Amino acid sequence: MKKRLLTGLQPSGDLHIGNYFGALKPFVDIYERHESFLMVADYHALTSKIEPTELRQNILNIVRSYVAIGVDPSKAVIFKQSDVQEHTELAWIFNCLVTVPFLMQGHAYKDKVAKGLEPNAGLFTYPMLMAADILLYDTDIVPVGQDQRQHIEYAREAAAKFNGAFGETFKEPQELILKSVGTVPGIDGEKMSKSYKNTIPLFGTKDEIAKAVMSIVTDSSGERPEHVYAIHTLYRGEDELAARYEEKKGNYKELKEMLIEDIDAYIAPMRERHDAITDEEVKRILKDGREKARTIASVKMVDVREKIGVSL
Repeated sequence: MKKRLLTGLQPSGDLHIGNYFGALKPFVDIYERHESFLMVADYHALTSKIEPTELRQNILNIVRSYVAIGVDPSKAVIFKQSDVQEHTELAWIFNCLVTVPFLMQGHAYKDKVAKGLEPNAGLFTYPMLMAADILLYDTDIVPVGQDQRQHIEYAREAAAKFNGAFGETFKEPQELILKSVGTVPGIDGEKMSKSYKNTIPLFGTKDEIAKAVMSIVTDSSGERPEHVYAIHTLYRGEDELAARYEEKKGNYKELKEMLIEDIDAYIAPMRERHDAITDEEVKRILKDGREKARTIASVKMVDVREKIGVSL
């Protein structure tokens, strides 16, 4: 039997190439080898301020994006987190099993505090909702980047806490650290992120790609523009690039133009598919996925409610 795999992505804005190489492409490369679940993490997106109209459109776009990059909806369960109420129910139960100091170790929470920002309660308890996302489906493996390993550790801790208190119920998942999942640099050299406003759009027009690439910060003291080169390695092999960058040494404008052409050539077929997928097609995909996900989650929660003593 195939192992069960689950991954998710927040519908928090337009996707960028960091999302693609960090999460989308690695999923496409492996999902057919597993019983795969692909979750649109819309409740997680609420930890940041987002307008309802924008959130609705983002949900549609993220499903459209997965299909455009090659995910076959008949070979993966694509569903929306908020369509399966068992996620939030189980998250509350996990919240009652773990301690405040334990949750205070969460990276997202600590990062906000370190920046002097006031995190909301949703961000504080975020790890337990993520644990519920994973554990509801008896997930075997979760593909993550190295910087997301803690999420899986939290899920294992939640499973162990519950199993210890109420008997064996949840499978402890394993992270799948893929070499292709890493930190994709933005146009400023920092991690590419919408919050940093340093992204290159995934399905952008050639002009939008060009505007972003031409804004990449270059370091004239080095042998080559390192930020440009780092992004370029996503599209061409390093041996080929090394020769080209040596040939164009010092000509940063030409190197950026070469990067623009390579990105656009790679993106163009996906962009065409993306633009052809209608909202109605997306809603049908989510409806099918909802029924499949709820069937599994509801059975698991019957067992959970019985064990914690709320079933009569």
